[in-house]
Amino acid sequence: MRGIPVLGLSRGRMPPMPDATARLEEVAIDLSDTESLRRWLVRDTLGEWVAGADQALLINNAGLLGPVGAPASHDLQIVTRTLAVNVVAPLLIAAAFARAAANVPDRRIVHLSSGAGRNAIAGWSVYCASKAALDHHARTVAADGVPGLRICSLAPGVVDTGMQEELRACSSRDFPLHAQFVDMKRKGALATPQSTANRFLDWLLGERFGSEPVGDLRDAR
Repeated sequence: MRGIPVLGLSRGRMPPMPDATARLEEVAIDLSDTESLRRWLVRDTLGEWVAGADQALLINNAGLLGPVGAPASHDLQIVTRTLAVNVVAPLLIAAAFARAAANVPDRRIVHLSSGAGRNAIAGWSVYCASKAALDHHARTVAADGVPGLRICSLAPGVVDTGMQEELRACSSRDFPLHAQFVDMKRKGALATPQSTANRFLDWLLGERFGSEPVGDLRDAR
């Protein structure tokens, strides 16, 4: 990632990094397993990773779509897992990061949010609620005014990811906007992950990062 060392937390191996000069260390952990994540966070791994750095970046990118449909149809185990990954894990990691990087002059936290956190979408009550939680967490952390700590909950736009495939596989009964999402794919209206990642990094590393606690990458300059 542009020569920046990366400590990645994920269930499986991350894809190869295009920047061969970057240092990558991976930690295999299921973010839906809250107790395992908590036990890992109380170790000093994060503190060791950022020790001596002038800048430290946290990207909370993991997310699950969760149950789609009206609440009566929801599998409670899936609801629990979605909220663990989408809300509990990012807030735990953000707290641990802020503590571990307390002596780093420039600390930046970004939650990957969604327009779904700001607009009610039928069939997405759990996903919408989880993204709204990240947005409000960012607003509140920004209001804390901790020197050197900047945060933003960012909607990246409509990107051609596995989640889009999952949505297109849903029934229109559970997801009334199904046809619209199928049409976006058919018309090539979805942004590519690579182009989105490049714009995202430009924004994350820019001076304006954190000027607003909630944002949309499509509006970022």
